[in-house]
Amino acid sequence: MTDRRVPLSVLELSPVAAGADAGDALAASLELAVLADRLGYERLWFAEHHLTPGVVSAAPAVLTALAAERTSRIRLGSGAVLLGSTSPALAVEQFATVARLHPGRIDLGLGRAHVPPPAPTVAGSAPAPPAPAAPPAREPVGDRTVAGLLVPAAPPFSFSDPALLAHHGVRSRLLGRRTEIPDYLAELTLALDLLGEGHVVGEEVVRSGVASGADLQVWALASSPGESARAAGALGLPLAANYHVSPSGVLETVATYREAFRPGVLPAPRVIVSADVLVAETDARAETLARGFDRWVLGIRTASGALPYPAPSDAEPVIDERERALIGDRVRTRFVGDPRRVVDGLERLVEATGADELLVTSIAHDAAARLHSFALLARAWGAEAARPTAEREPTAVAS
Repeated sequence: MTDRRVPLSVLELSPVAAGADAGDALAASLELAVLADRLGYERLWFAEHHLTPGVVSAAPAVLTALAAERTSRIRLGSGAVLLGSTSPALAVEQFATVARLHPGRIDLGLGRAHVPPPAPTVAGSAPAPPAPAAPPAREPVGDRTVAGLLVPAAPPFSFSDPALLAHHGVRSRLLGRRTEIPDYLAELTLALDLLGEGHVVGEEVVRSGVASGADLQVWALASSPGESARAAGALGLPLAANYHVSPSGVLETVATYREAFRPGVLPAPRVIVSADVLVAETDARAETLARGFDRWVLGIRTASGALPYPAPSDAEPVIDERERALIGDRVRTRFVGDPRRVVDGLERLVEATGADELLVTSIAHDAAARLHSFALLARAWGAEAARPTAEREPTAVAS
């Protein structure tokens, strides 16, 4: 097992705790940004989630700007802006605006959001647009252990479920999402062009006053070894690979990116890999704080959407076998425990993937417990900035 200490970064979703509200969640996210800045984390990215009661990071550009005003060192940005509902030109100008005021600290992660097939129409309604072509099916692979890391089998998850189709269909219409998946390579190229000398359309060169020359770092995000990984490699961009949401394909995703890589924005590949963690002083305390995660993930993978995270005392475990199979890959690949146990797991993740950086996310009911988890991990990993202990640790959470 490696003891290579790659940089640690944070992925923040602004989770809502049961009994709290969106304002509480957003305030906690900004408090986390300040803490991560002091602890020495490399970067903090805000995810993009819409129209769901349990996760309120709906405006990454706004949160990035707010966090930048409260911090001094840490890089900030999106993980990721979803190109299913936001054009790359709009995303570039939003984040370039923040970068003009905070140069050298802003990242723009761009994700190729999946556009689910349209739900069946009812009699008399307008016909639904054609569904995008499904990606070629991969051969089924069972659980694997690579360099001590669990790489689980893919879950039995499909957008063809009627309830899920209806759920996403309503939200897609409200958000004005595109009905076809855009060409990701072209979208990334447009973003890079606007940050440079401009984008050629016919005989016109379209330039952006705020984006051209802005000190803004573009990242591609990928959850599978498909178009996103290949496009990132072709343009020489850095890649964020998704272990915490899609652990079954992370090794192939990284391999596809490295195989496709050509010097471009970067001279050599750079990979950040995500992980879901929850750290406490003891394994028992961490396991208690982690209760409710299975049901929270189940909401994400069914038509209910992400729900407010329950208190440990109120968390009801998922016992239905079909539902457990749907969420098993995420539950089994979450790193939960005392600092040493979680560090051991993250070391295995670095060894198996060759990650240049880790992007950790943490979900719990207690906001103070989440902050304390990041502080404990930073100390154990060795990522803390050189500041007195009293200045960099939040108050410990009572047992």
